[in-house]
Amino acid sequence: MKRILIAIFILALAALACGQSGPATPFPTPQNSVFDSGRTAYGFFPSPPEVSLDSVFKLYKDLGGHADFVLIQQNDPWEDFVNSVDGESKTRTDLTNQVALARQNKLEYVFVIDALNGLNRRDFIGLPAGWEASFANPKVRASYKNYALWVVRQFRPRYLGLASEINTYMDAHPDDAPNFISLYNEIYAAVKTEAPDTQIFVTFQWEDLNNLFGQNEAGHEKGTINWDEVEAFEPNLDLWVISSYPFGVFKSGAEIPADYYAPLLTRTSKPLAVAEGGYTSKPVGPFNGAPEDQVAYLNAIHNQIGSRLTFWVYLLLNDFNLDSYAKVMKQQGQGSDVGTLGMFASVGLRSFDGTPKPALELWDSFRTGK
Repeated sequence: MKRILIAIFILALAALACGQSGPATPFPTPQNSVFDSGRTAYGFFPSPPEVSLDSVFKLYKDLGGHADFVLIQQNDPWEDFVNSVDGESKTRTDLTNQVALARQNKLEYVFVIDALNGLNRRDFIGLPAGWEASFANPKVRASYKNYALWVVRQFRPRYLGLASEINTYMDAHPDDAPNFISLYNEIYAAVKTEAPDTQIFVTFQWEDLNNLFGQNEAGHEKGTINWDEVEAFEPNLDLWVISSYPFGVFKSGAEIPADYYAPLLTRTSKPLAVAEGGYTSKPVGPFNGAPEDQVAYLNAIHNQIGSRLTFWVYLLLNDFNLDSYAKVMKQQGQGSDVGTLGMFASVGLRSFDGTPKPALELWDSFRTGK
């Protein structure tokens, strides 16, 4: 099965919603952070149901009732950062405004910087013409490091991811994997020098890490966990973080094994987190889905690893209007990816019009402890 992974590239809309470029000085750390509360922090991707400013404004307002933070994940704008940490660019303005919008709605944030195509994490995305697609490329390394350092200096994030679902890239490009690991360690040391309290990680796609998608690489057997890909980043993983979309491998949420996520508990003593995931509430393509499957998915994570979760990101609060997204994707030359994106259109915990699904009440009960 083709790896079906999602990138909500529309996050830049949130920047437009602010109407201003935000402060030139770094954002101060909140005095009363949810990340100091001793409980799991709950968050979503800030992806609106429609591609419109009104939809963005409403989403952020609604998120305040169901989340503590948003996950801000944007690809490296390579040329903006290749020469320096400092400077001016649209990406800097966009991200500053996204954080300002979150703050206005009393939401904190987790950052993940990304080099790869969210709909095919075997490939880089957005590299300038003539740049070699490799983490050995000095330009790639300089830009990625500078981008990470700018995020740290500007936003002081408590949690910073330096790659998303990196194991899929490592599987596809084993020769380049050591280059990324060396870059990760280089950035880790640089960030810790400036912001020792920032917790740094990469995310691993759990279904792929378990070799459940088929067409596995040599030496990777179905159901066997590729722990070597995670532990290659030790000792510089401050927490172990996964993404999980089990509707791609199980016929229903009830089929998620009772010990599916539990191996994480004994493999590491470090904190855990879920940085992305969900379950479709409707059949889509070859996959089954129903509202009760979302409930089973949430219970599986909560019951198996919930006690160790530092933060938990569910992909979408609301389902999205695929026609609205498809129009923009086609304008950006990504029309071929519309079908893949559509696999996630019904992953939200509310319908497109905001009607709650049964799983939302469960999610809220986990968050509030009631």
